[in-house]
Amino acid sequence: MDVRQVRHFLAIVDTGSVHAAASRLLVAQPSVSQTLRRLERELGTELFQRTGRRLVLTPAGRALIEPARDLIRALEVARSAVESAEGVMSGRLTISSMPSQAVHPLPALIGRFRRAHPAVSVGISTARTPAEVCQAVEDGSADVGLLAVSNGPLRDATVRIQPLYVQGYVIVARDPSGLPPGQGPVRVDELTDLDLVVGQPGTGMRRVADSIPSSTGCHVVAQVEHREALLPLVLAGLGVTIVADSWRDMALAAGLTVREVTTDETLHVSLVVPLSFVGPAAQRFCTMAANAGIDNQ
Repeated sequence: MDVRQVRHFLAIVDTGSVHAAASRLLVAQPSVSQTLRRLERELGTELFQRTGRRLVLTPAGRALIEPARDLIRALEVARSAVESAEGVMSGRLTISSMPSQAVHPLPALIGRFRRAHPAVSVGISTARTPAEVCQAVEDGSADVGLLAVSNGPLRDATVRIQPLYVQGYVIVARDPSGLPPGQGPVRVDELTDLDLVVGQPGTGMRRVADSIPSSTGCHVVAQVEHREALLPLVLAGLGVTIVADSWRDMALAAGLTVREVTTDETLHVSLVVPLSFVGPAAQRFCTMAANAGIDNQ
């Protein structure tokens, strides 16, 4: 078994097909197929069951995933350590992030990191839940994760959680009309007769919206699955929305009105790192993120 075989195997696992793996690896599809067949011959067992065009992991294939990722991480650590000793950091840093954190603070963190380490390329994968972020870091498909959970830092024994800062919520409107006078924080019971654009139940921003008393006359006019659609719908005049404070800068840049909402709901933003095999690039990113986190408090 060699490194090339392991990389091709993991690419198939991550993408779900030989064709997609070849596209990710920038190699011809027959090359990936041949590498997989050689690996299976050397191991003396099938790693995937072939059902038409679909590949389904066999028990042996599932058993190989974790040690394969450990091997690649160890090689990356070794290579990065040598490069760091020479004063150069290169390679690739893969980050798994929840959508709101991909809006803020991730772009600023990546910009700062890339200015300091231009030879390191960065990949970003989206995870919808904190559990998905932790899973990506645990199984090695991401080097580091970025997430937020409501009303308390996340606890997960399979990864290391590094708290960054705590943020609140804001209400975003196309213009100030309908919102209470002033520019300071607004209580939910001060909001009256507003059309609300909300996200899915179970999120902190939805709980804040649901806490608006029915006596205020506010009512939901739209519920969206993809929170990325919230600001465009506000821009289109559909109504107002309540989002995490991380959306503030984007909303202001779009010319929207933003007011802080007084609420007991909070979001705890944290980094997620593996319990082992943390490479120099990931370590450096975490250090820079922690310093930036202090500025966000």
